[in-house]
Amino acid sequence: MPVLKRLQTYLDSHKIPYEVVSHSVAYSARRTAEALHVPGDMFAKVVIVKADQRFVMAVVPSTWRVDFKRLEEALGSRHVRLATEHELADLCPDCEVGTMPPFGNLYNMDVYVDQLLTQDEQILFDAGTHTGAMKLRYRDFAELVRPTVAQFHREPSTLQY
Repeated sequence: MPVLKRLQTYLDSHKIPYEVVSHSVAYSARRTAEALHVPGDMFAKVVIVKADQRFVMAVVPSTWRVDFKRLEEALGSRHVRLATEHELADLCPDCEVGTMPPFGNLYNMDVYVDQLLTQDEQILFDAGTHTGAMKLRYRDFAELVRPTVAQFHREPSTLQY
């Protein structure tokens, strides 16, 4: 079952209001925010990392990067690295690579959310495809996912795509 359908079923079963938003094809969180006409810091980017022997979802605003040293400290891990595309495909087979929603509980992964995202009333994120996103209240997201909140962002990227 595609993750969008699984997410909708999960949210519906918990009576959580949400909105599914279609957009033009985008291959990065920053481009997705642009396609949705929202500021990049309002769109949540999921970065899956391998922390020692486990995989974890780290969620930051799309315009920020993950500071791996700070994330290591937050996770209490000795070594943190990005998951490979092959690992992502195995971990989230119902998602197009790079479009995982921040619902680690659906994938048996812990979720760490950067504190910057907790300041917004809503959270907007990829919904498993390069053409779909989902929006819901941050409070509802936090209640369902129970993420650990930490500060592991670093300066916004100045890279141009």
